[in-house]
Amino acid sequence: MTIFNFISLLGGLALFLYGMRIMGDGLTKSSSDTFRRTLKKVTNNPVAGFLVGAAVTALIQSSTATIVIVSGLVGAGLMSFKQSIGVVLGANVGTTITGQIIRLLDINADAGSALNFFKPSTLAPVAAVIGIVCIMFIKTKSSGTVGQIAMGFGILFTGLLNMTAAVSPLSQSTWFSDLFLALSDKPVLGFLAGAAVAFAIQSSSATIGILQALSITGALSFSNIYSIIIGIYIGDCVTTAIVCSIGAKADAKRTGMAHILFNLCEVVLVTLGVTILHATGVLDGIWSVPINSGGIANTHTIFNVCCAVIILPFVKFLEKGAMAIVKDDPKSPIPEKFHDAELLDDALYRSPSLALSSTRKAMVKVAKAAEINYHRANSLVESYEPAIRLEIDEDEEFIDFMTDHISSYLVGLSTHVSGREADLCNYNIKCVLEYERIGDLALNLAQAAQELKEKGLKLSRVAVREMGVLHNALSDILDNTIKAYRDRNPEAAKHIEPVEEVVDELIESLRARHVRRLQTGECNVVAGSTFLDMLTNIERISDQCSNIGVYCMALHDKSIAEDQHGYLARLHKGADPEFNEMYSLERAKYKKMLEIAEEIDN
Repeated sequence: MTIFNFISLLGGLALFLYGMRIMGDGLTKSSSDTFRRTLKKVTNNPVAGFLVGAAVTALIQSSTATIVIVSGLVGAGLMSFKQSIGVVLGANVGTTITGQIIRLLDINADAGSALNFFKPSTLAPVAAVIGIVCIMFIKTKSSGTVGQIAMGFGILFTGLLNMTAAVSPLSQSTWFSDLFLALSDKPVLGFLAGAAVAFAIQSSSATIGILQALSITGALSFSNIYSIIIGIYIGDCVTTAIVCSIGAKADAKRTGMAHILFNLCEVVLVTLGVTILHATGVLDGIWSVPINSGGIANTHTIFNVCCAVIILPFVKFLEKGAMAIVKDDPKSPIPEKFHDAELLDDALYRSPSLALSSTRKAMVKVAKAAEINYHRANSLVESYEPAIRLEIDEDEEFIDFMTDHISSYLVGLSTHVSGREADLCNYNIKCVLEYERIGDLALNLAQAAQELKEKGLKLSRVAVREMGVLHNALSDILDNTIKAYRDRNPEAAKHIEPVEEVVDELIESLRARHVRRLQTGECNVVAGSTFLDMLTNIERISDQCSNIGVYCMALHDKSIAEDQHGYLARLHKGADPEFNEMYSLERAKYKKMLEIAEEIDN
């Protein structure tokens, strides 16, 4: 084997690892919503968790990715540590699917056989062509992800073929055969080699793939690969534990620790099993016989499945062991009333759709707090209650804290997303700032009501009734705004702007009416000034809601995204028949309500 073969081997390894990485990222991106929904159905039954973990890992081709995602979900409080243990065991089984795919190297068919289609030399270019077509020529929401998966698959097999070609001269090498022959008598060296390589390249699947590529030399047998596979389990779980532990909460760290404990048990069980079976002669038929890539894949799968089945009934011991090793977190620096911030765990950055889902949960809490604070503030205008005023201050503190936390989280997430997920990340950043502003404006209303109370002043009865009409309109807007944000619902978003225009007209009318009352002495000048300030704050709240509605519409309509101001200008000029119809209906409704409010005293 020359230096050029070695360079080719390294290049093939690089392609293999990169292909596995981008294929896994694409699969993770496309399946994480399904993963999240499925996990909601997983109870404390470890068998259910085991099946979910196996299925998801088989899909995304990475046990590390699965366990890190689960660790993030545990840290975010979306599932318990106990639930995660079954998923961890399943992940170890699901990861063996990669080796079963790579065994396609063993296909040896006649030139005209349909089986040739499944050979890596055929699958690699076919997958690459499909990938580039999806990425460059098909413009749909999912084509980019499908292209990424296909391209990753093609690159993976191209790298595998390069590695196989690079090591093929070793089949004639005596020293290489002697090296693996020596490992038969020194399993500890094989164990260390497997652990070191798996830790170095951070993938058990890739390490097994390297072994499978080397199997073409004919120098590998069961006697010298079983200890390497055992070593791979340790190297892989250490990587996972490190990733799970960085900045994680105690239960998230315990998920990584459960993986370590399981793999340690697996090492013991496999070592004992192989030792006993070899001593009794059961393995004599395969012990020194050359093993191909299919045999390596089967060995890897059998080891994992058997150990998982044996350990699954004893998951309580894994749970207790992990809890004993990883102590509870010290008291959180985040006040208890802000515990919703724990929904946002950096570990979920590996699965952006899950991170965005957690962000939306936190955002909805902020949105509801802002809406409730507005309703509280409005209630103070007619009847001031110090206890309600205190509740407004407490929720405003929550809104401000969560806004800062969510904004920082989304800025961190923005470096991990692209395409549609990047659009959603920007959408959340803009919306959370709008809701913070709504909270501030609600606080202004409460302060205005407090000012009236402290000065012993009251609004006139007609002014209070006018505010009631305005309150009904703004309540309608706020309700549709939350629906538009939470569900990304363009239909709810369409109903915001017509009512917002009506609110602007109502406020203009109320200002004019109020000035007339001041001129006739019906209203106190100081109270009147506060009333005008209240109208300004309400008008601004409706403006913030309008912004959120447009952001939602822009997610679904590229033309709106490119020119949001132009879109609003067209609506206000009457260029949209649907908007015109909704506006006319809302205008008539609230005009009638305002007339009724003013007729009561007449």
